[in-house]
Amino acid sequence: MEIKAAVTHAQGKPFAIEHVTLSAPGPNEIRVRIVATGVCHTDAVARDLGVSPYPIVLGHEGSGVVEQIGDNVTRLAVGDHVVMSFAHCGQCENCLTGHPTVCARFNELNFGGRMEDGTCRLHQNQTELGTFFGQSSFGTHVVAHERNVVKVDKDVDLALLGPLGCGIQTGAGTVLNRLKPEFGSAIAIYGCGAVGLSAIMAARIAGCRHIFAIDVHDSRLALARELGATHTLNGAQVDVVEEIRAVTGGGAHYAVETTGVPPVVRQCLHALRPLGQAAIVGVTPEMKIDVHNDLMAEGKSMIGVIEGDSVPRVFIPQLVDYFKAGLFPFDKLVKFYRFEQINEAFEDSANGTTVKPILKFDTE
Repeated sequence: MEIKAAVTHAQGKPFAIEHVTLSAPGPNEIRVRIVATGVCHTDAVARDLGVSPYPIVLGHEGSGVVEQIGDNVTRLAVGDHVVMSFAHCGQCENCLTGHPTVCARFNELNFGGRMEDGTCRLHQNQTELGTFFGQSSFGTHVVAHERNVVKVDKDVDLALLGPLGCGIQTGAGTVLNRLKPEFGSAIAIYGCGAVGLSAIMAARIAGCRHIFAIDVHDSRLALARELGATHTLNGAQVDVVEEIRAVTGGGAHYAVETTGVPPVVRQCLHALRPLGQAAIVGVTPEMKIDVHNDLMAEGKSMIGVIEGDSVPRVFIPQLVDYFKAGLFPFDKLVKFYRFEQINEAFEDSANGTTVKPILKFDTE
């Protein structure tokens, strides 16, 4: 079928909305009419740094309605409301033990530009277009494997839910699935974008006593306070390490580092108490740390976390339930844009005007 999609033709080029041909779903696949899709920093990285082959249709936080199912699909039916998340094989040791975020084929299936069977579902004339995260949600319709599609309640605004598939589950899952902070503990969140603010909301759900939000933008710190931060620190104005140690009597038990900025990474380690744990989720360049003094000498741990160590079919419905109960108000992070405003949405995300842009489609 013919659809409209935002095509990335070459590294660093603006998104171009063009007509594209979408193939029918194969076995174990479904076709989804996209209602909305989140704009994520990972899409910008793929556009600008060439982590996936061009030309490609990016987008990986899609939500929509199932329109067609292929052979062997058993979990989903036409008319279901769904959120799409990352692709994974479902067969490797990590997938089978509840850690699909570190699937043995993760990079291939999400960044390799092709579906699991090695073919493309998107074409433009005789040219194959790459697929991103097994979905390519910057299009009016997508074909995806049923494994990376999550059925969600129909009584929640479907346009809100796409970002649960990546950025929001990354922040919340890092806290709730991986760090699992003890009730009454102290946690520091570095960076108050969508990932960091989601971690703050999760820390409140977990019952942390001290929830530190660290950023250099006062507007984001104000939102962090509204969402559950007990202390907000502007890293450009105060000594973050001293402030955290003073309030906690020795340092935070946990840290979530979302910025990827090397001095901030070191700062998050220095502000931990002995035996503290830091989860790194930001894309960090090569950097140096003092392994002995920053980690080993005080028994600290630093771990990398991808996609919040989530099992999307379990965790995303849990986040929807928290939202419905008023405990996870992630709607306060978002601003809606028309699909045609995709380049504006990316600009607003990059300059900090909008925490989490969501593109809405008119495909009724």
